[in-house]
Amino acid sequence: MSNLEAEPVEFDCAAGPPKRIEILEPREVPLGGPRAMQVRRTLPQRERSLVGAWCFVDHYGPEDVRTRPGMDVAPHPHTGLQTVSWLFSGEIEHRDSHGMHEMVRPGELNLMSAGAGICHSEVSTPATTILHGVQLW
Repeated sequence: MSNLEAEPVEFDCAAGPPKRIEILEPREVPLGGPRAMQVRRTLPQRERSLVGAWCFVDHYGPEDVRTRPGMDVAPHPHTGLQTVSWLFSGEIEHRDSHGMHEMVRPGELNLMSAGAGICHSEVSTPATTILHGVQLW
Protein backbone atom coordinates (compact mmCIF):
# COMPACT_ATOMS: atom_id res chain seq x y z
CA MET A 1 0.00 0.00 0.00
CA SER A 2 1.34 3.44 -0.88
CA ASN A 3 1.20 6.47 1.35
CA LEU A 4 0.79 9.59 -0.81
CA GLU A 5 0.83 12.07 2.09
CA ALA A 6 3.40 14.83 1.59
CA GLU A 7 3.99 15.18 5.36
CA PRO A 8 2.90 11.96 7.10
CA VAL A 9 2.55 11.88 10.87
CA GLU A 10 5.43 10.09 12.59
CA PHE A 11 4.68 7.31 15.04
CA ASP A 12 7.07 6.01 17.68
CA CYS A 13 6.80 2.23 17.65
CA ALA A 14 8.13 1.43 21.10
CA ALA A 15 9.03 -2.12 21.89
CA GLY A 16 6.29 -3.92 23.76
CA PRO A 17 6.55 -6.75 26.25
CA PRO A 18 8.52 -9.77 25.06
CA LYS A 19 6.41 -12.20 23.07
CA ARG A 20 6.23 -15.89 23.87
CA ILE A 21 8.64 -17.86 21.71
CA GLU A 22 7.18 -21.09 20.41
CA ILE A 23 9.58 -23.85 19.35
CA LEU A 24 8.06 -26.50 17.11
CA GLU A 25 9.93 -29.80 16.98
CA PRO A 26 9.60 -31.73 13.69
CA ARG A 27 8.57 -35.38 13.47
CA GLU A 28 9.78 -37.97 10.96
CA VAL A 29 7.27 -38.99 8.27
CA PRO A 30 7.75 -41.04 5.08
CA LEU A 31 7.45 -39.03 1.88
CA GLY A 32 5.68 -41.13 -0.73
CA GLY A 33 4.96 -44.33 1.18
CA PRO A 34 6.32 -46.56 3.95
CA ARG A 35 9.63 -47.42 2.20
CA ALA A 36 10.21 -43.88 0.97
CA MET A 37 12.55 -41.12 1.98
CA GLN A 38 11.96 -39.66 5.45
CA VAL A 39 11.23 -35.97 5.92
CA ARG A 40 11.13 -33.91 9.08
CA ARG A 41 7.65 -32.33 9.20
CA THR A 42 7.32 -29.29 11.44
CA LEU A 43 3.74 -28.41 10.44
CA PRO A 44 1.05 -29.39 11.07
CA GLN A 45 1.19 -30.18 14.77
CA ARG A 46 -1.49 -30.77 17.36
CA GLU A 47 -0.61 -27.47 19.03
CA ARG A 48 -0.33 -25.49 15.76
CA SER A 49 -2.00 -26.45 12.52
CA LEU A 50 -0.52 -23.65 10.38
CA VAL A 51 1.70 -20.59 10.32
CA GLY A 52 0.40 -17.83 8.09
CA ALA A 53 -0.47 -19.39 4.76
CA TRP A 54 1.58 -22.53 5.39
CA CYS A 55 -0.12 -25.72 6.57
CA PHE A 56 2.82 -28.10 5.88
CA VAL A 57 6.55 -27.50 6.34
CA ASP A 58 8.90 -30.36 5.41
CA HIS A 59 12.72 -30.53 5.54
CA TYR A 60 14.54 -33.44 3.92
CA GLY A 61 18.18 -34.41 3.79
CA PRO A 62 20.97 -34.01 3.46
CA GLU A 63 20.63 -37.64 2.44
CA ASP A 64 22.89 -39.80 0.27
CA VAL A 65 20.37 -41.21 -2.20
CA ARG A 66 22.95 -43.51 -3.83
CA THR A 67 22.41 -45.99 -0.98
CA ARG A 68 18.86 -45.11 0.14
CA PRO A 69 15.57 -44.39 -1.57
CA GLY A 70 15.49 -40.88 -2.98
CA MET A 71 12.40 -38.82 -3.57
CA ASP A 72 9.83 -40.84 -5.50
CA VAL A 73 6.43 -39.25 -4.98
CA ALA A 74 3.87 -40.74 -7.37
CA PRO A 75 1.24 -38.51 -9.01
CA HIS A 76 -1.17 -37.17 -6.41
CA PRO A 77 -3.77 -34.36 -6.34
CA HIS A 78 -3.86 -30.96 -4.66
CA THR A 79 -6.64 -28.37 -4.60
CA GLY A 80 -6.67 -24.80 -3.34
CA LEU A 81 -3.06 -24.45 -2.23
CA GLN A 82 0.44 -23.62 -3.41
CA THR A 83 3.66 -25.52 -2.84
CA VAL A 84 7.10 -23.97 -2.70
CA SER A 85 10.05 -26.35 -3.11
CA TRP A 86 13.59 -25.06 -2.47
CA LEU A 87 16.60 -27.29 -3.08
CA PHE A 88 20.00 -26.94 -1.41
CA SER A 89 21.52 -29.97 -3.20
CA GLY A 90 20.37 -32.60 -5.68
CA GLU A 91 17.85 -32.37 -8.48
CA ILE A 92 14.09 -33.03 -8.55
CA GLU A 93 11.97 -33.70 -11.64
CA HIS A 94 8.50 -32.14 -11.33
CA ARG A 95 5.63 -33.10 -13.67
CA ASP A 96 2.01 -32.02 -13.42
CA SER A 97 -1.36 -32.39 -15.10
CA HIS A 98 -1.15 -28.83 -16.46
CA GLY A 99 1.66 -29.94 -18.75
CA MET A 100 4.57 -28.54 -16.73
CA HIS A 101 7.79 -30.53 -16.70
CA GLU A 102 10.59 -28.86 -14.75
CA MET A 103 13.94 -29.82 -13.30
CA VAL A 104 14.43 -28.13 -9.91
CA ARG A 105 18.08 -27.57 -9.05
CA PRO A 106 20.01 -26.18 -6.03
CA GLY A 107 19.19 -22.57 -5.26
CA GLU A 108 16.02 -22.67 -7.35
CA LEU A 109 12.42 -22.42 -6.20
CA ASN A 110 9.59 -24.37 -7.72
CA LEU A 111 6.19 -22.75 -7.15
CA MET A 112 3.11 -24.79 -8.00
CA SER A 113 -0.37 -23.28 -7.76
CA ALA A 114 -3.06 -25.94 -7.43
CA GLY A 115 -6.07 -23.63 -7.78
CA ALA A 116 -9.16 -25.67 -8.70
CA GLY A 117 -7.05 -28.82 -8.93
CA ILE A 118 -3.79 -30.29 -10.16
CA CYS A 119 -2.04 -33.66 -10.04
CA HIS A 120 1.76 -33.76 -9.81
CA SER A 121 4.75 -36.01 -9.14
CA GLU A 122 8.24 -35.33 -7.78
CA VAL A 123 11.19 -37.64 -8.34
CA SER A 124 14.89 -37.18 -7.58
CA THR A 125 16.98 -37.70 -10.70
CA PRO A 126 19.62 -40.43 -11.25
CA ALA A 127 22.28 -37.69 -11.28
CA THR A 128 21.46 -36.82 -7.65
CA THR A 129 23.84 -38.07 -4.99
CA ILE A 130 22.96 -35.87 -1.99
CA LEU A 131 19.38 -34.64 -1.75
CA HIS A 132 18.61 -31.73 0.59
CA GLY A 133 15.72 -29.26 0.53
CA VAL A 134 12.56 -27.87 2.04
CA GLN A 135 8.95 -27.73 0.93
CA LEU A 136 6.16 -25.49 2.20
CA TRP A 137 2.50 -25.93 1.32
